[in-house]
Amino acid sequence: MEQGRAREDARPYTSPGTPPDVRVPEQARGEHTHSEPPAPRVVQRHSVRGQVLDALRAALVGGELAPGQVYSAPTLGARFGVSATPVREAMQQLAAEGSVEVVPNRGFRVSERGPRELAELAELRALIEVPVMLRLARTVPEAGWCALRPLADATVAAATVGHRAAYAESDRAFHRAVLALSGNQQLVSVADDLHRRSQWPLVNGPVDRRADLLADAAEHIALLDALIARDLAVVRSLVGDHFSGSQA
Repeated sequence: MEQGRAREDARPYTSPGTPPDVRVPEQARGEHTHSEPPAPRVVQRHSVRGQVLDALRAALVGGELAPGQVYSAPTLGARFGVSATPVREAMQQLAAEGSVEVVPNRGFRVSERGPRELAELAELRALIEVPVMLRLARTVPEAGWCALRPLADATVAAATVGHRAAYAESDRAFHRAVLALSGNQQLVSVADDLHRRSQWPLVNGPVDRRADLLADAAEHIALLDALIARDLAVVRSLVGDHFSGSQA
């Protein structure tokens, strides 16, 4: 890890997969009184690292960081307007998630995923989520499902403009909210990790078209309608189709 103050960490940047008005907060100047101690620098650095991590994830989903390519921390740091340190820290997190591989003395290679790995992830997600959704369909009251309508609508909005990174985030948010109704936070965490891993693009795979995103988002709306109506047969059919036919 780099030593020193790394003043570049405080410079604003625009992430590749988020709106241009999203900026990194400026670092505190350091003025303080005896009764008001300065905030620890680790909090500020963690905030920058988190925003860089979000930007890198958006770039991966959007295909801006290509599978098989090696990227150095200084190069990516210059792209985001920060030092290499928060980029390295964020990349280490992505390496732990299996999204990139560490290449000694060079940087990080974006992991190459094939159809088989994607199918395995989809199977795991189905094993976890389908039984839970079917159980929730029998127990959650109508008001609980109606509260999720804005999240389903958000997937449609992102799909309509063809924003892959925004769609990926809204898609995960909808699924997290559904599973959160189970009250099992460990399940939500595991399922969200699998979902995120399934969103990285395939090697030489087709880019999701807007029509593909719209079709996937429409399944969220249809599923929510069926859950509100407690139509278990339709819920079972839609959930099965969603996992077998979707790579999102």
